[in-house]
Amino acid sequence: MRDRFKRSVERLLPTDAPLGDLFWPFSRDPERKAPAVRRRLPGGSPLHEVVGFGSNPGGLRMFEHTPEGLPAGRPLVLVLHGCQQSAESYDRAAGWASLAEERGFAVVYAQQREANNPRLCFTWFRPSEVTRDRGELMSIRQMVAHAAERAASDPQRIFITGLSAGGAMTAAMLANYLELFAGGAIIAGLPFGAARDASRAFDAMAAAPERTAREWSDLVRAVSPRIARKPAISIWHGTADETVSLSNGTALAEQWRDLYRLPKEAFVDKRMKGRRTRIWPDKEGEARVTLHAVDGMGHGTPVLRGEGGGYATSAEPFMLEAGFSSTLEIAKEWGLTRKWKR
Repeated sequence: MRDRFKRSVERLLPTDAPLGDLFWPFSRDPERKAPAVRRRLPGGSPLHEVVGFGSNPGGLRMFEHTPEGLPAGRPLVLVLHGCQQSAESYDRAAGWASLAEERGFAVVYAQQREANNPRLCFTWFRPSEVTRDRGELMSIRQMVAHAAERAASDPQRIFITGLSAGGAMTAAMLANYLELFAGGAIIAGLPFGAARDASRAFDAMAAAPERTAREWSDLVRAVSPRIARKPAISIWHGTADETVSLSNGTALAEQWRDLYRLPKEAFVDKRMKGRRTRIWPDKEGEARVTLHAVDGMGHGTPVLRGEGGGYATSAEPFMLEAGFSSTLEIAKEWGLTRKWKR
């Protein structure tokens, strides 16, 4: 089973690097040859920190939760927090680990280090960090590969979501590794290629750069010339976001709509709880690009206080009560709806 899984993911993730760097808990770095170590977090958190998951060129931290007894062939969800957040704080309010327990999938969180950014923001704008198989992007990819190998996840059902700087890094992961993901949810993020340095990053946050849809999509084509897969993209943005302008959500929709060659006017508008939703379906009628404009919400992830998977158990920075749980809505978009029978 493991050998078949390894071969299937090897086909899914073409790379010039040796496969062992991506899939096995050993590094070629002569200074670090020990196997990966999992450490339980204090305070009852369901997350474990994983140390030694790969060469980790971006110097990030990895946290994961795999439900006990999870069978092979289940989905995997990658989550990227926003600035001034941690994996643990994001999970307390987004509830991905608790939802994984209920619906049977693995969760992996990437976490930034203060040594890289004092505000714990992912470096979504620096080319050296968002180039395929380099920097923070490569570290995140190694986390996915390590977690997927350990849980024997279904390589056709790997998903990614992120908030703010984590949302912009989600866009970068999707752009560079189209073949890896079945779907992505970008929350209060920015389009791939919106900036190339810190100064222009702040400008882009205030207002998305003025580009045509083709210019936006060409930025993705430049790093992924062959569109081998079309992950479903959903974009979530507050209409009152004063940190990352809603214009970025619109630009994201245009970037992916044009990449997928979806006609601009071929959309369906829906009024859903707490938000206005615009959907661009493919020829089969499946939602391929979706833009959720959340009524009156500022900068953050829409959450709902409650008990159980996908609900917020505590108030956390940039996790905003919205009358619905974006975690549950995103999981529904990805087909993660059935209760898991152990």
